[in-house]
Amino acid sequence: MTFFNSFLNKSTKITCALVALLCLSAAARAQDQDEDVVPINSNLVILNVGVADQKGRAITNLSQSDFNVYEDGVKQSVVSFEPSTAPFSLVLLLDMSGSTINFRPTLKQSALRFIDALGPEDRVEVIAFNDKVQTLQHFTGDRQKIGFAIDEAKGRGSTSLYKALRHSLAELSKEGKRRKAIVVLTDGLDTDERKLDGEATAEAKTGDEAVATVKPDQSAALRSVLDLADRLGVTVYPLALPSADPTKMLPFTPQQAAIYSAARTRMQTLADRTGGRLHEIRRLEDMGRLYAEVAAEMRTLYSLAYQSSNARPRDGKWRAITVEVTRADAIARSRPGYFAR
Repeated sequence: MTFFNSFLNKSTKITCALVALLCLSAAARAQDQDEDVVPINSNLVILNVGVADQKGRAITNLSQSDFNVYEDGVKQSVVSFEPSTAPFSLVLLLDMSGSTINFRPTLKQSALRFIDALGPEDRVEVIAFNDKVQTLQHFTGDRQKIGFAIDEAKGRGSTSLYKALRHSLAELSKEGKRRKAIVVLTDGLDTDERKLDGEATAEAKTGDEAVATVKPDQSAALRSVLDLADRLGVTVYPLALPSADPTKMLPFTPQQAAIYSAARTRMQTLADRTGGRLHEIRRLEDMGRLYAEVAAEMRTLYSLAYQSSNARPRDGKWRAITVEVTRADAIARSRPGYFAR
């Protein structure tokens, strides 16, 4: 009897320990899954707006009263306004997958030139990605720390582009009401998307047939990034590396044609939908200049926010945004709208 009670007590302790371990494991998995979950005011719409004259020259001396914002044709009340001089919180996202190894010296020199062109109060986080996503430097205004992080970026392997973008957006969500942007240097060939595109076009006989089969904008990974960027008001500037240039890899198989075409289309969509601009790096010596152009463009943007007055439920449908400037010679450019998810 004594032996049985002792055995029962030990068994109970072991069972409790196993249950505790399982609970801890489940909690850890939930924490991993929720790592990039971002709380968002779903009715607040944030816009970064560039304004230029008829000759394309930036206009940077406007006030809130110079702007009118419409959603689905209905005028909205702007609840906050930041001038073009307001600082940014910026993620510098660097592709460290195997396809960028030959570009590393130029990549790092160009990124450093980009940092030098930012405003003194801009805050930067440096994130590198390949098959993993690694924050090399959390948000800071210390240029020396940022430069050290860029110099330390290394790696090889596959490309987790959309995972890196989601991580970047989660980091930006912690930056409060500051203006937000992502500058991502990549060939755009996300490994998971590449696999899905290849599977979808396995039966295609020609390049045109394969390209027509893939619907780049229907990518779940892309949609999740765009939805979060919409809600946070983040502008994305992709810089497309030469390794993603289809003309440098001819002749293509039909599957390669579809994969490269879809990757480039998704990068263009990232820029267009967030109000950014896609810069194609055709020659490595142009990389530094294009980085500097992005920095200059960011310093001409205004930021506006409004609470949507749209009475319709968030039904997932498209809501068009139009930004008008009262100055006669001015043209505004911003993101064209959002899906109300």
